[in-house]
Amino acid sequence: MTVMQATAVNPEQTEETPTNADVCTAPPRRRPRPDGEDSYTISEVVAFTGLTAHTLRWYERIGLMAHVDRSHTGQRRYTNRDLDWLDLVGKLRLTGMPVADMVRYAELVRQGESTYAERHELLEATRRDVLERIAELRDTLAVLDLKIGFYADAGRRKTDKTDKTGKIGKTERNR
Repeated sequence: MTVMQATAVNPEQTEETPTNADVCTAPPRRRPRPDGEDSYTISEVVAFTGLTAHTLRWYERIGLMAHVDRSHTGQRRYTNRDLDWLDLVGKLRLTGMPVADMVRYAELVRQGESTYAERHELLEATRRDVLERIAELRDTLAVLDLKIGFYADAGRRKTDKTDKTGKIGKTERNR
């Protein structure tokens, strides 16, 4: 599924849930609590996401996260939607997208459907960068495979060419 495709209607969706949500990953993983009963403390979100409380507060401060609701005592209360957003942010971080671009993307999402074209462009540019990195990593992996193969062969040759005195031939010593 591409980023801009509409999702199929989920039987668990309520009438308030849009069916053309901005889907950027596979279906979100199941959350510990159903929608409507999804009020998580910052420590619970830390446990679910592996992010630190400091990072979560920073994301909110820089605008990477929309305003997080607060309890009557002022404690942050996250929802399943917030957890889904944090999953997406984690994926964007893995792409190497700069934080400024992630914040820009978050701003565009908050502005609504009129920003689809700009979001599409931003994600396409990130996708191109990821594909370039994948190609570089494949090249690097090929070099590693060659070196690993060389040393595996060299180890076998060393065993085969070691004479009775235990001395190694000249070609093996120079590699």
